[in-house]
Amino acid sequence: MADAADRYELYEAAVQNVAEQCSSIDFIFKQTRGRKALSFREDFCGTASASCEWARFGNAHYAFGVDLDPEVLEWGREHRISELTKLQQQRVSLTCGNVLEVETPLVDVVGAFNFSYWSFATRSDLLRYFKTTHENLVADGMFFLDAYGGADSFTELQEEMAIEDFIYVWDQARYCPVTGQMQTHIHFEFPDGSSLQNAFSYNWRLWTLAEIREALAEAGFRDSTVWFEFLDDNGEGLGEWYPESEGDAVAAWVANITAMK
Repeated sequence: MADAADRYELYEAAVQNVAEQCSSIDFIFKQTRGRKALSFREDFCGTASASCEWARFGNAHYAFGVDLDPEVLEWGREHRISELTKLQQQRVSLTCGNVLEVETPLVDVVGAFNFSYWSFATRSDLLRYFKTTHENLVADGMFFLDAYGGADSFTELQEEMAIEDFIYVWDQARYCPVTGQMQTHIHFEFPDGSSLQNAFSYNWRLWTLAEIREALAEAGFRDSTVWFEFLDDNGEGLGEWYPESEGDAVAAWVANITAMK
């Protein structure tokens, strides 16, 4: 089963929900800015699924996807953009390049999801990215990003989750308290005993919410908000988010962050 599996399909099934993600952006932007967001830049876009979902929202919606990896961009063109109508395809533009350097038209929304911006390991690099994002937004634009944390995030551990016909394994293989650097992997395991080990690997910095918000403010964003998800009695997310000014010291959490230009 591992030999026949597509790691990008597995990743999207385990990690992403672009329909919910784009709907949240659409709702929060309209509630905050009093108008609809039409233009979207997806940094570290990977397969560009969020960009494609954004183009489906309407004839006036267009998206720009930026990623350094030509392989994943080509996969996105073949498997995701190809699923769009011809008119929708014309409203999605993908660029292979560094998010710090790629120039696109100013947009209503920039998104950096799945903790991708944690690839910036120093505060100076993180601040440079936030300043670049600020410059890429229209006057009333918004920046959407995410983060995770809690006591478990500083621990070397593996977590397993059953997803459809495979097991998703999140592996925090190494954490360095002095530098904040992490080595993490994603593995996929299958009912026949086969597996894809290190299907994805990341070297990144574990940034705290306080550090992120301070850097956003220094980059010029006038306000930032942290959002946590409502959970059911079993601890499963309900797809609805609420703003939180302090938070609780739970073992693990995932949050969304919005920042207003």
